[in-house]
Amino acid sequence: MASANVINNDQYCLMTATNPQVPVKALLRVPKLWLMPTLLSTLLTVVLSLVYMGGVVNPMGNLDRLPIAVVNADQGQPLPGQQQNLGTQITQSLTAGTSHAVDWRVLTQAQAQDQMDSGKVYGELSIPADFTNSVAALVTNTATARPTLTVLTNPGTGSLGSSFAQTISTQAAQQASMTLGSQLAAAAGPDADAAAKLLLADPVHITIQPGHPLGQHSGLGLTAFYYALVIVMMSFLAANVIQSGVDSGLGYADTEIGPWHRRRPTVPINRTRTLLLKMAMTAALTAVTVTLLMVSTIGILGIDASHLPLLWIFSYCAALAVALGALAIYAAFGGIGQLVAMVVFVVMGLPSSGLTIPLQAVPGFYRFLSRFEPMHQLAGGVRSILYFDARGDAGLTHAWIMIAIGLILALVFGFAMTRYYDRKGLRRLVPQPAPPATPDVQS
Repeated sequence: MASANVINNDQYCLMTATNPQVPVKALLRVPKLWLMPTLLSTLLTVVLSLVYMGGVVNPMGNLDRLPIAVVNADQGQPLPGQQQNLGTQITQSLTAGTSHAVDWRVLTQAQAQDQMDSGKVYGELSIPADFTNSVAALVTNTATARPTLTVLTNPGTGSLGSSFAQTISTQAAQQASMTLGSQLAAAAGPDADAAAKLLLADPVHITIQPGHPLGQHSGLGLTAFYYALVIVMMSFLAANVIQSGVDSGLGYADTEIGPWHRRRPTVPINRTRTLLLKMAMTAALTAVTVTLLMVSTIGILGIDASHLPLLWIFSYCAALAVALGALAIYAAFGGIGQLVAMVVFVVMGLPSSGLTIPLQAVPGFYRFLSRFEPMHQLAGGVRSILYFDARGDAGLTHAWIMIAIGLILALVFGFAMTRYYDRKGLRRLVPQPAPPATPDVQS
């Protein structure tokens, strides 16, 4: 007999199977009841805190080789006493920097526009053809307009990434203006009037404009991220619903809605056939959910989208890959599979997607995750379709390859595990009524 208010683990196992009216105070003193919830809750809290906050704490400090184009179209002759025109000097000063934060790519205007249109650069600093001549005109008082440097943004790469590129390019242009200003002030000499000195101190006008503009209903370059997020979340949740619904329908799990409880007769079926049933249902239902996704986002909300047939096919294949992957994990890991799938598809996927914070602005751990995490692959494909005219080199080709790999892995892993369990005779246990026994428990 147990002492007052003390229940050991053996008595706990017996009484929870036989006595539905065990005192709550007695159960709260059972270590076994606390063990798993405590371990999983604390582990998930630490993982979520580190993973989500670790990628956003210091994006500028983590910046590593953010690609920005430099287009030097300056055709002017070098100023007196100089060997190169000003456009070449500015370009060389940018590319000769020792910082690894920015990858300045010296391109022609056509090359820069091509990379802008495929999302390969986050912005551009453009030096016009008359830049040196317009600067020289300031010294000779023949200027009709201030010299201009143009900063182009690429909102299709994401609002934050485009903002980074704009800030960096603008700072570079301002630094170039200050450097030129000191040279021009020295050339003008002390006899220049106050207005001329003020103009020469900061001679360059900087303009900012989109290099690859998006529509008004593109969420400043965030609709691709949220569309991909909805694909992942709806597929993950659909897998959960199908998992529980099929198990309940086959009699391997109870159906509970509020105070109502139902247990269906158990259908004799092995694990492999159960997984095949779930995956077949998923393939059919995914067509419905993807259609509703497009009706809701494009038809009702009116987000900017083109290539609608391609978008539907891509969304269907992407959603199917995520859902089948989740079902494979459930089949392999059982009840804890939902936590494993959540970590794989959601916890690790969101911070490594690369569409909210560029991968060049997060720690290396997230760049490593992005190589295989589904969210990054799907987001790249959706972004290509929505913003970059469905170009393969904008991420769509890579996304298709990764979706195919994901589908194959889900099928191979899921059926390999269920066939292994079936061959080992590890059949799913059928719930049985509790034996009619009552433990002797003192409270």
